[in-house]
Formats: sequence, structure tokens, C-alpha cells
Amino acid sequence: MRGPLEGVRVLDLTTVVSGPAAAVMLADQGADVIKIETLAGDNTRRSRAGAFPPMFISCNRGKRSVAVDLKKQEGAEILWRLIETADVLIQNFRPGTTERLGFGADDVLMRNPKLVYMSISGVGEVGPYASKRVYDPLIQGLSGMADIQADPVSGRPRMTRTIIADKATATYAAQAITAALFRRERTGKGQHIRLSMLDTMLSYLWPEGMAPFTIVSDGTTEHRNTPHDMIFEAADGYLTVGTNSDKEWRGLCAALERPQWLDDPRFTTQALRNENRQPRLLLLDETFRTNTVAHWLAALDKGDVPCAPVLSRGAVPDHPQVIASGTVETFEHPGVGEVRQARPAARFEESPAAIQGPAPYLGQHSAEVLMELGYDAAAIADFAASDIIKCHPQS
Repeated sequence: MRGPLEGVRVLDLTTVVSGPAAAVMLADQGADVIKIETLAGDNTRRSRAGAFPPMFISCNRGKRSVAVDLKKQEGAEILWRLIETADVLIQNFRPGTTERLGFGADDVLMRNPKLVYMSISGVGEVGPYASKRVYDPLIQGLSGMADIQADPVSGRPRMTRTIIADKATATYAAQAITAALFRRERTGKGQHIRLSMLDTMLSYLWPEGMAPFTIVSDGTTEHRNTPHDMIFEAADGYLTVGTNSDKEWRGLCAALERPQWLDDPRFTTQALRNENRQPRLLLLDETFRTNTVAHWLAALDKGDVPCAPVLSRGAVPDHPQVIASGTVETFEHPGVGEVRQARPAARFEESPAAIQGPAPYLGQHSAEVLMELGYDAAAIADFAASDIIKCHPQS
């Protein structure tokens, strides 16, 4: 069994991360994802030397690649035939591009009313930034994410060192697509879904990142960032500790052998601890420096206080919890060798998701998919000779 989306065909017309990562979630869950690429291929194929850069592997595993020139009439006809067989189409061109190519949502849904058509954009279809080329750092700047990360001393905004806007958008997109497929099961109708990276990040950040601006009557216009990132330095490394409830606070005070903090009028309630967060964290900083990570983790675990070591990325795959969970898998990738991947996060009991295979060479499945559409070998050879499609020798 391939997963809960077995039998669903997805056309992935996206590039870089937000769209491809959404489509790979659907592929992991069993969908037949056909990656429609230009003859030059997805930009991330060229992000570093070698046939398969790591980012491309992670965002395109388990897909089939068809390389086709959509600007040529014959290439466009290939896509139209695929659209007639598809359940989902995902595109993340700049607004207006698919319409100029002749594959806008209105035209496509007229041809296949049951299709779920997902459009991913940077900031949406209207407004002064709608036509801008947008990447993750721009969204971190516009959404307030960089402000949340600001340096506590200088106040200089900082980016998170991961493409959080791209990956959050991918997750929101995959969820929205499956919701639309569920509705289609009930109504028989597809629909157009619009999702922007900016909308995604505002939604993602709002519960706590925008908490000071949530209650309008508070009249909040400025919010001073708290200069602490919840990482504490011990004598030989780093750990992170969090306490929300009174019980956890009592456990923390016991583990650190600081019973006097229980009677400190600044810390007697959760609200007061939040209000006096900075002096509280400074006290914790001073205390954790006096012993080792292992010492503190043992004491905190004894008191049932949430805690963990802060691992280097290289140490993550070998951590006992990661090993016990089976989170990181390895497999052979043609042209690369052994690669590591994080397995699909959601575990389905009746229809397990799984990594369905390696990322494809450019055009690896062009001939295979065109034969499924009814093209014969002579027509496929003519298309390849005329640069309408590209076929990889692995096909």
C-alpha cells in the first residue's frame, strides 16, 4: 500500500522549495506526483555541483520528472492531456504567468472541473508587492519574523537561519490540498486555492509572535523583544529548559536547589513570571553555568521539568531519541550513493506514508508518462529531437 493518497495524481509545476516541498508531502503519502520541468530543470538542480544537490533530493524524492517546453504548441498539448488525468495541480509562478502560458485556473478548471488547483505566491495577487520576485528572506522581513529574532542589544533584526517561510507555506499548502480533495469527495467539484507565503507566515506567527498586537483595545504600538532565546549555557555545553505551570516551576527550583525563588514576589504566579521574565532568565543563566549539561538534565528529569540538550546538527541523527523513533532513514540514491532523509512525520496506521523513491533525473520519466498518455515511441522520439521534451538516459 502506497499511503492514504494512493490513486491521486498531482502535477507539480513548481520550483525551488515552497511548492516542491508541498508536493513531496503528497508523494510520501502515496500520490503519483509528476514534476513538470522546463528543459533546463528546476533551479535547485543547479544550486551546487553534482546531479542531485541535497535540497533537490529532499524536496523532490518519490516524484516522476517530465521535462517539456510549455511554450511550444506540442508541449502545451502534453500538459493539457496530463491535466485531464490529474486530481491536483500546484504552481508557484509569479501572478499572471500561468494565464500568459494559457494554463490559468479558470481555463484549467473549465477543462477539468474536478481538479484542485493550488496557486502559491509570495504576497498574493494584489498590492504593491504582487509583481515582485519574492524569496524567503523578504517574507521574514515583511511578516515580523526578523523583528522577533532581533539582536537583544543592538535591536538589529535577524533572519532565522532556515527557510521557515518556504517550509511553513509547503505545510499549509499540503493541508489545504487534502482538505479540498475531501470536499471534492462530497461534492464532486474541484476548486482554485490561493496561498501566499506572507499570509502563511502571519498566520504562523500570530498566536505568540503577534500576541502583543492581538487585543486592539490594548493600544500596543511597540513591543520590546526579550533578550533571551531559552538556551542556557552549562559548564560544558548548552541545554534548553521550559516551565509553564506552577508545578514545573516548583520542579525547576528544586532541581536547581534554589528554594528561595519560590517565595520571590516576582515569581509566585505564572503571570508574574512572565512579567518578570528577564530577571528570572538571568538568574537561570547564572545557575546553569555552575554544572554540566548531564548533571542538569538528570536533575530536571527527576523533577519532571521539560528539558533537552541543544544538539549540533551533526549529532542529531545519532541521538538516542531520534534512533528510537526511526525518524532518519537512509537509502541508495542513483548517482549519489547513500543519502539520509527524515521519514514522513505523520504516521498512518492503516495506510502508511513512506519515502517512495529517490529524486528523479531531469526528464527521467518523460517517455514513460507520455506513453501512459497514448503517445507512441515514434512521436516521443520526434518530440525529443525537436526539443519539445527531454528524456534522460535513465528512462
